[in-house]
Amino acid sequence: MPDFSLKYFILQQRVIHLYRHAIRASKYIPDPQARSETIAWFRSEIERNKWLTDAVVIEEKINMARREIQQILPTPLSRTL
Repeated sequence: MPDFSLKYFILQQRVIHLYRHAIRASKYIPDPQARSETIAWFRSEIERNKWLTDAVVIEEKINMARREIQQILPTPLSRTL
């Protein structure tokens, strides 16, 4: 079992915050089907990467997800990330 540092747990909270933000921002997508597909896509990305333990890789994934959310969901909320 890897030795988790404080940084790991802080990054975990950032991922949760990012996920909640994506869910809130998705309400601005007018098509319900597109909205549910966007949420499912984002959730699958988190599930796919949930076993990562390297803090640097996790930070890169968070930054990439943040950019993707800003491109896909251009809302005033996106500026708070």
